[in-house]
Amino acid sequence: MICDTIIVGSGAAGLSAAVYAGRAQLNYAVIDKIGGSVGQISGSSRVDNYLGLYGESGFELGMKFRRHAQALGTKFIEGEAVKIVSDNGIYKILLQSGEPLQAKTVVYAAGTEPIKPDITGLERFSGKGVSYCAVCDGAFYTNKVVAVIGGGDSALGDALFLAPIASEVYVIHRRNELRANKTLCQKAKGTKNIHFILNAEVKEVVGGEKISFIRYTQNCKEESLHIDGVFIAVGSRPATEPLKDLVKLNESGYVVAGEDCITSAGGIFAAGDVRAKPMKQLITAAADGANSIHSAERFLRIRNSECGIRN
Repeated sequence: MICDTIIVGSGAAGLSAAVYAGRAQLNYAVIDKIGGSVGQISGSSRVDNYLGLYGESGFELGMKFRRHAQALGTKFIEGEAVKIVSDNGIYKILLQSGEPLQAKTVVYAAGTEPIKPDITGLERFSGKGVSYCAVCDGAFYTNKVVAVIGGGDSALGDALFLAPIASEVYVIHRRNELRANKTLCQKAKGTKNIHFILNAEVKEVVGGEKISFIRYTQNCKEESLHIDGVFIAVGSRPATEPLKDLVKLNESGYVVAGEDCITSAGGIFAAGDVRAKPMKQLITAAADGANSIHSAERFLRIRNSECGIRN
């Protein structure tokens, strides 16, 4: 069966696209990389900047998005899209396992993936003291000493989440100044058990069965810090590998597309954090989802008109 559209990704952008596709009565489905996923928002302990839904956890808010999409009959297909190819005006979405899916249009909303810095021992201690999700794993470090690597919004958000749980939280950042917004900086600096190690770069994670300490350089001097856990929050990269031969990407790998989400390939639309744009937030991702379906509908109408097909 050939769908009107396939939505790749089940975060805010993908679920918003599903809601609008359902309301438009399109024949569509959502590819969900991890069954039941609601995207990166699930890692946020509290969301204060989504209009009308103040103070909810990211997971609770994401599940509301998902239930909304389900109420409109959205079909979810569990799997990971590894490549998208064009074949005579039809797009084939190749999954890591299973039969390829076919669609007239594709809304690509696969989001971003965490960057793993080049630190010796990082892979070895993954799940044994190294984590990329403070909300997921923070409870394991009750009354323990932890470090957060990074200096942006995610890093300080993680530090503030961990502060009531851990005994001490060290934020280690390679620059002299933090990159996070002023509100987060003020909150973190005003929290007694959050400490900052700036102009420092972590070189190695050391331990036996679990982490014992980290080695880092600060102002060209080697230092060490005894800790129980490390949370990595140094940024993310767009999950655009399946699109690299199809659409125009910028130098950082994000899809070049305007507010209408139209890419350089007719019938492919980019929504959410994969799209090159100045502000990547939950509310802009939801807006992209709506815009992408609006553009996909227009594309389908023109295509049907050219082929002499009546709606």
